[in-house]
Amino acid sequence: MAAAGFGRLLLASALLFCFVGNCHGEVFFANLTRTLEVTATFQNGTNLQAGESTITVTWGLNATFPSGTDSLYESVKVRLCYAPVSQVYRAWRATKEPLSKDKTCQFKIAASKYAKGTTTVQWLVQKTTPTAYYFVRVYALDKAGHEVAYGQTTDAHKKENIFFIEAISGRHTSLDIASVCFSAFSVVSLAGFFYMEKRKAKRASHN
Repeated sequence: MAAAGFGRLLLASALLFCFVGNCHGEVFFANLTRTLEVTATFQNGTNLQAGESTITVTWGLNATFPSGTDSLYESVKVRLCYAPVSQVYRAWRATKEPLSKDKTCQFKIAASKYAKGTTTVQWLVQKTTPTAYYFVRVYALDKAGHEVAYGQTTDAHKKENIFFIEAISGRHTSLDIASVCFSAFSVVSLAGFFYMEKRKAKRASHN
């Protein structure tokens, strides 16, 4: 009887484990442990320009965790993620618990093998990055490629240490200058035309 009861307990535990998120390879963010310490520094302040500004990201195992915590970490992926303020009324950026459906972190910064100690990478903000508020998150993956831990530059509510990226407007300074010059030339030409017409009319009246 004791053995049967123990078997039922193991079965129930396995079912519960599947239910909370790891059945069939599905990974839920709530099941990940925040074991990585992640920092980011920015070129030219915290208001960044797509296609011009760079972000330097550094990560490593948080020193408060015991040695060996990262023994299953095989690789990492570093992502640029939308802050909540830039997700409001935008379903295509929505946060979902199953990571396969989550749309928070859509932009790849880097991917590499996991290394002991700290790792740093510098990333040029891509020209296609939309205007929004962001933070950086690093996922640790196991041999199967499943996320098992993470770290991020912001707090759990994703309100602190966020930064702003401004998208490329599609206009260039040289085009703006040319446009202004052309407009000024048009005004001068129009004024000259009216002046010449006025002189012609004045001469005709004298004749």
